[in-house]
Amino acid sequence: MRVVATAGHVDHGKSSLVRALTGIDPDRFEEEQRRGLTIDLGFAHMTLPSGEGISFIDVPGHVRFIRNMLAGVGGVDACVLVIAATEGWKPQTEEHLRILELLGVRHGVVVMTMTDLVDDEWLQLQQLEVSDHLAGSFLADAPLVAFSNASGDGLEDVLGALDDLVRTTPAAVSRERPRLWIDRVFAAKGSGTVVTGTLTGGEVRVDQHLDVWPLEIDVRVRSVQTHGARVDALGPGNRAALNLAGVDHDQLARGDALVVAEQWRPTQRFDASLRVLGALDHDVSRRGAYVAYIGSGEVPVRLRVLGSQAIAPGADGLVRIHLQRSLPLLPGDRFVLRESGRSETVGGGEVLDVAPALPASKARPDRSIERVLRERGVISTDDLAALTGAPVDALPGEHVGRWMIDPVLHLTMQTALLARIDAAGATGLDTAVLDEPQRALLGTFADVHIDGGIARRVGFVDSYADHPFTAALRAGGVAPPDPVGVTRNELRELIRRGLIVERDGICFHPDTIDAAAQRAAQLLLRGAEPAGPSAPNAAGFTMSQFREALGTSRKYALPLLNELDARGVTRRRGDVRIAGPRLPPPASPDR
Repeated sequence: MRVVATAGHVDHGKSSLVRALTGIDPDRFEEEQRRGLTIDLGFAHMTLPSGEGISFIDVPGHVRFIRNMLAGVGGVDACVLVIAATEGWKPQTEEHLRILELLGVRHGVVVMTMTDLVDDEWLQLQQLEVSDHLAGSFLADAPLVAFSNASGDGLEDVLGALDDLVRTTPAAVSRERPRLWIDRVFAAKGSGTVVTGTLTGGEVRVDQHLDVWPLEIDVRVRSVQTHGARVDALGPGNRAALNLAGVDHDQLARGDALVVAEQWRPTQRFDASLRVLGALDHDVSRRGAYVAYIGSGEVPVRLRVLGSQAIAPGADGLVRIHLQRSLPLLPGDRFVLRESGRSETVGGGEVLDVAPALPASKARPDRSIERVLRERGVISTDDLAALTGAPVDALPGEHVGRWMIDPVLHLTMQTALLARIDAAGATGLDTAVLDEPQRALLGTFADVHIDGGIARRVGFVDSYADHPFTAALRAGGVAPPDPVGVTRNELRELIRRGLIVERDGICFHPDTIDAAAQRAAQLLLRGAEPAGPSAPNAAGFTMSQFREALGTSRKYALPLLNELDARGVTRRRGDVRIAGPRLPPPASPDR
């Protein structure tokens, strides 16, 4: 299926041509039919003699409805430019052609209508004039077909030209990233909210969850239709009607978009190329009340020219555009820029960067993924894919876990991390001080070992593992030596690693703490039996009893008992200690 837009001046027979081809009147409203004037978008479809399908979007030709015209041509594959033989080339013919060019349309057919109202000589003159106007445009070599709206003469030629058009126009490509710009919203009796639009980028299916932007509303697709036929799923390049659950029709509007939320990074600012129309009589600068037409909607914008102050008529430049609301955009999206104050189309272009990282004074955007990565240095693969539209497996740069790192920065980060590990020496580098990309990169180093969140070089001799002070504390037991000859940094690292325990300024070996806990458990077990001449109080034991049981002085017994309290081994009640929630069972009670 190809989506084809009509284009051309008002009253040149666009709707009549569509009606003759499809049997469907694209003028949906009573006022349009009564006045014979297309006001809003019309839709029709047909199957060509070749069996290929076409969806027509019939756009209004009157200058007052240019916004409606722009809403219809944002996602089309090709066009039919309609010119009446009676009037020839007119202002809206020219504007529509330029708009189609700005939007990147590259395929089309030219149909000269109302040929029954002119003689052959006049028709030939008009055809020559049309060819002159089309010279240098994408329609310069397009077939020019004559058609009579009244008699239908030439209809077969139009059908043949459309068959050729479909054959030479590339089909829409699925990137598994669906987006539907809403061009019509209504409430269907018994069904609820229905939206229509041209589906691009990927497939939509029944029961799929989508997000509406800029409203950020999650909706579910109840049903999918194309040209009145229900389907379970629909691919890109088709006109779609979606019945939505989770949103009222009066919440939605033309220009909203349906997308899969996690695949997009909607933006209110983007960098783009801008081609200014040659017919303009002034430069384009930041001064002006601009409106951008993107997808099926119009958005007031502010403009900043990059690298210069203005862009001359007929010239190309770079701009930064600030949107009034966020939209799900991708590099390659096309837009048209109009100045509302002068009511004129000034130009259009292509989105290059949907999330500019550099200030406008330094930005020189292009569509290169390498540039996006270079400007950010480090970015998650999901974010880079969402910002550029490229599949994850095609992304350039260094893959480190879920991160992409610019190749130049990758080497710099490696060198810096190894230097930090070496500088940490015996202490090692605490990975908690690193950010997530640095930790991911650290995990790729073959010569770095990470243990307990500490990174050291492989083969590094750990002076703390057999530190002499640790051995001295083990030998000292409940009467440990002072840390003579041990630096403050060494002491801090031994404590941090759990190789020694510090309480109230006294250092103990962990085995000593365990032994003290066992002695406390034995004291409490004895206290639970009938009291003997040397048994402690059944309600607990005193400091003196604990000191005597350990065979040490109060200087060491008190810090040990405080450590047991802190660990929940014992609990203090007045002058005695009772069992805490973490009291171990005594290994060998002393009876």
